Amino acid sequence: MAADPTRKQTPWRLLAWLVFVTIVSGVNYAGQLADVETPDDLAYRYSTAIGAVIQYAVFLAIILLISWGLPLRDTFALRRPTSWNRALRLTVTALFAIWGAAFVYSLVLSLVSELDPTEEQGLVPSGWDSSRAGAFVAFFLAVTFVGPFVEELIFRGLGFTLTSPYGEWVAILTTGVLFGLYHGLLVALPVLTVFGIVIGWLRARTDSLYPCVVLHSIFNGVALIVSVTVLG
Repeated sequence: MAADPTRKQTPWRLLAWLVFVTIVSGVNYAGQLADVETPDDLAYRYSTAIGAVIQYAVFLAIILLISWGLPLRDTFALRRPTSWNRALRLTVTALFAIWGAAFVYSLVLSLVSELDPTEEQGLVPSGWDSSRAGAFVAFFLAVTFVGPFVEELIFRGLGFTLTSPYGEWVAILTTGVLFGLYHGLLVALPVLTVFGIVIGWLRARTDSLYPCVVLHSIFNGVALIVSVTVLG
């Protein structure tokens, strides 16, 4: 029988996780509101990928510290889904639900403003630059593999486990909303919040972090590929 990490929980773990996520969100919003111009070629700089990996390494160390003493496999849901076939169906359903919500939101937004949620963060390139393919591959790996894995450990892993004693939907909604805020964006906040809630639902239905990581990686990867092929 798997160990129940909630039995060893103390309030300080949840408080520490909330403080950590709040600080990251605050820093990201402060940077956004500072209105500092973001270079257009961030995806083509090795420094961007290296900086991202270092940042995620720090984040990983923090959540491992918060979870110290808990059974890591169960705390972070690093286990097989109850059914791989069901997990695959739910992952595909969740992915298309997120894409559908993003499309509808972008369509409605285009009718009332010229704001574009995909451009707000400034990380998605506007075209392909073959002369700097190596740097883009490094960036792609950081954003498509390292980032999703660590962020899912933070939210659908530790965060979901720490909030689940208060109810499944409390865990889904709390981690979903905080995931949206964590990115420090305004225009894209509704889409990111929907993303967080849907992927939290996937975590609850599969009892595993792996489908969440796969969905997150596919979402980010497709966005980057489309940006340098179709949109570029």
